Amino acid sequence: MRIIPYSELANADLVIDAVYEGQEGGQISGEALGAVLPGVGNMGGFRTAGRLGRERYIALVTSGREPDWPDTLDPSTGEFVYYGDNRKPGHELHDTQKGGNKLLQQTFEQLHAQPHRRHDIAPFLIFESARTAVSSRSFQFRGLAAPGYPGLPATNDLVAVWKAATGQRFQNYRAMFSVLDAPVVSRQWLRDLADGNPLSAACPSAWRAWVENGQYDLLAAEQTTEIRTTEEQMPDTPIKRAILQTVWERFADAPIEFEAFAAKLYQMTDPRVIVDEVTRGSVDGGRDAIGRYQLGLKDDPVYAEFALEAKCYQPGFNGKKTNTVGVKEVARLISRIRHRQFGVLVTTSVVARQAYEEVRTDRHPIIFISGRDIAEILNRNGCTEPEEVLRLAG
Repeated sequence: MRIIPYSELANADLVIDAVYEGQEGGQISGEALGAVLPGVGNMGGFRTAGRLGRERYIALVTSGREPDWPDTLDPSTGEFVYYGDNRKPGHELHDTQKGGNKLLQQTFEQLHAQPHRRHDIAPFLIFESARTAVSSRSFQFRGLAAPGYPGLPATNDLVAVWKAATGQRFQNYRAMFSVLDAPVVSRQWLRDLADGNPLSAACPSAWRAWVENGQYDLLAAEQTTEIRTTEEQMPDTPIKRAILQTVWERFADAPIEFEAFAAKLYQMTDPRVIVDEVTRGSVDGGRDAIGRYQLGLKDDPVYAEFALEAKCYQPGFNGKKTNTVGVKEVARLISRIRHRQFGVLVTTSVVARQAYEEVRTDRHPIIFISGRDIAEILNRNGCTEPEEVLRLAG
């Protein structure tokens, strides 16, 4: 990973996935972002150069670690989900100190205006909080983004979602962005943006294509064959751990009920998932649920069938040994998959490395949903506290 030291930030280009290092000592005045992008300040998730309505560029900052607001970048598709800044009860949707939600509202209105007003939209630069050996106030550049995503209707790219905290309900925005195919954002273009010349000679071709033609040239990185480690399959934050532990404790003595819950979990990952039947334990033939995944057009769909297997195994909490899903269990699911079907294995634990490797090496069409995945699926669907998980589980 490339790290740009603090002394070089003022003249540095923005390079995909490079880390821009804060000043040694950890003082907020030595935060990296203010040095990389002069004028955007050193606080908040929305940081603009220029005032509302006349932004030159906008830095979207995410920690990537807020369970209630799971900002998510999918490197394989270029899709970026970002939540607004009304994150506590007591305020109207657009009544925020930094005006981030007003900015989102304005941006998406310009995007969908007839005729379009893409020329009025400032570039979005995505940064994620990072930590280096020198400074905890460093940031990783994740890409140049445009609002919206190809194929996504105007009703779905900016949505006000309801949340509840301390018994109070409030709304916040969930916004969809496209990370564009711009490996480098040059320092010269940043200077041109500050001077009000966004389509200068230094403008990335992907941004120009989007502004002029509405064309999304996505930065989509093909996923290499990857075997997730045990650590990568388990929750990485206390709240995710608590959510998974709640699931395990709820279903540890009710594995048949977990099968229905596992099917519901898979449905939560994609609205195109259709669960046709949660099979009875005595006649399931090694399949705890069966269903279809919808492909193609809504009015003329094609379906890919799947078989789902659920394993409510000990995740290794409270000093207990982790009960992994091994070769035998995975082979059982593979043997039950019919021609042109795929398999889904859902477990509160982890898939053993040997089983994982065999599936990926032999290219068996199996989706693994492990402990961390369960916690993150629930989190993305509004279950951010153990009590909410229990309500969903019934």
